[in-house]
Amino acid sequence: MADAPLGAVASLHRYPVKSMLGEDLDEAVLTVGGVEGDRALAVLDTGTGVVATAKHPRLWRELLRLRARRDGAAVLITLPDGRAVDTADAGAHDVLSALLGRPVRLAGVRPAGAIVERPAPEDVLEHGVTAEVPFETLEIAQGTPGGSFVDYASVHLITTATLDRIGAEALRYRPNIVISSAGRPFAENGWLERELTIGAVRLRVTLPTPRCSVPTLVHGELPRAPHALRVPLEHNRVEVPGFGVLPCVGVYAEVVTPGRIRPGDPAVLAG
Repeated sequence: MADAPLGAVASLHRYPVKSMLGEDLDEAVLTVGGVEGDRALAVLDTGTGVVATAKHPRLWRELLRLRARRDGAAVLITLPDGRAVDTADAGAHDVLSALLGRPVRLAGVRPAGAIVERPAPEDVLEHGVTAEVPFETLEIAQGTPGGSFVDYASVHLITTATLDRIGAEALRYRPNIVISSAGRPFAENGWLERELTIGAVRLRVTLPTPRCSVPTLVHGELPRAPHALRVPLEHNRVEVPGFGVLPCVGVYAEVVTPGRIRPGDPAVLAG
């Protein structure tokens, strides 16, 4: 099978604090742990030790009103009123606790066996974001050697063809790499176990990315978008090894050869 040019990098993204809005990048440094600085911090519920994520929207959807960015070595969180809080400040925990309505703390070290709570996205669609619905607990970062708070693997990719088919913004799916592609929507399903070269970086695609209710939620100024989940529910339910048949958008990958990538770099799928 010949190598297949996929297109070029349309945009690069990093999310310094798990489940908060992130930042666009002019250049991304990829290590074996993923995009440098990505999901390096997380909010933990001090009562339960659970990692806070908008996957459980009844408790944590307000995280998506906050934006985190790196400023040199610092990570700053912009609040809905425009104030910026340095995550290193002693009072940052209290500010976030007041905003989220629960006692929380910021963590820069992922606890062993760290878990998140995830209701079935169909239940959230049916009953709404404020409803108490059953949830499962999932251990995060099972597919990465790094210490970040990623959901599964170190890098998440998606194509513009898939986004166009769904009619949703990339922001809703929180990818690291968006590849501009005029190919088939959901073509990412066919990349599994293949290597993808972007500039000097080589990735190995490991898993389709299962979708929770997060893409449907308010993201900053973006309104609710139930179709961001309903389209993959209807048109792209695929087998996710070890997890079952699930609605998926995009893929996870591990870093084989670290390096730097930039928007415009060509993306080529190995034969």
